[in-house]
Amino acid sequence: MSEALQSLLDLLDLERIEENIFRGRSRSAVVPRVFGGQVAAQALVAAGRTVPEDRLAHSLHAYFLRIGDPGAPIVYSVDRIRDGRSFTTRRVVAVQHGQPIFHLSASFQAYEEGMEHQAPMPPAPDPETLPTTAEQLPLYADVFTDADVVERILEARESVDLRYVDAPPYATVGEAREPRSQVWFRTNGKLADDPLLHVVLATYVSDMTLLDSILLAHGRGGWVTGDVVGASLDHAMWFHRPFRADEWLLYDQESPSASGGRGLGQARIYTQDGRLAISVIQEGVVRVPR
Repeated sequence: MSEALQSLLDLLDLERIEENIFRGRSRSAVVPRVFGGQVAAQALVAAGRTVPEDRLAHSLHAYFLRIGDPGAPIVYSVDRIRDGRSFTTRRVVAVQHGQPIFHLSASFQAYEEGMEHQAPMPPAPDPETLPTTAEQLPLYADVFTDADVVERILEARESVDLRYVDAPPYATVGEAREPRSQVWFRTNGKLADDPLLHVVLATYVSDMTLLDSILLAHGRGGWVTGDVVGASLDHAMWFHRPFRADEWLLYDQESPSASGGRGLGQARIYTQDGRLAISVIQEGVVRVPR
């Protein structure tokens, strides 16, 4: 396991303060605030630690309420909403400086057989043939807002091997493209077999690129180039089938709409052998600076 991945796992390993209260550390993201994927992942960890091991996460719905302070810990309070015969529901509120910054509802289910069908996996090249972030990012250093951005992005993604199928938004600023983006990702190192851990890592990564397709439709480079101001508003995920976050996953993303200073991203995540593992929807603030 890479040192960066171990550091991420340590970040997501919460301290239990009381039966239903946990505390997590924070760290800066590419922009000077707590990365939304970190808060979502930590909240899911908190919820999962109050649920029997035989019940697996099958969905989460979350709202980002305030910008997180990377210099302060985050306290997660879990409300045990329901423990049914098949489903378990938890509500989590993340608090900093006495104010809620994030709210998550998560549902867990005991395994059962059922009907099976899925949308087919779209075509995509072998991830091993694509450039890594470390190989691709420095080629476009001149479009970023400051010289430190490249280093901050590389550091933020050191724990995850994330590879764009086509050019990322910052590579084609000024060129409007189809509002669709694909990336392959996996953790930079093997993980334990704990199913919750793989769901938590996928949740963490899911917030990295989902709004890219909005930017592509308008020829914008995004927050890293300074031509867009944005933040996540809400985030929903449905976990359909077992998967491993340390094996290649295809993140197929698109944006059906942008209006009113907001943009919507929706996506499907497939295993490399074509199984639909996760569905994701996120809305975010997407504003052009005046």
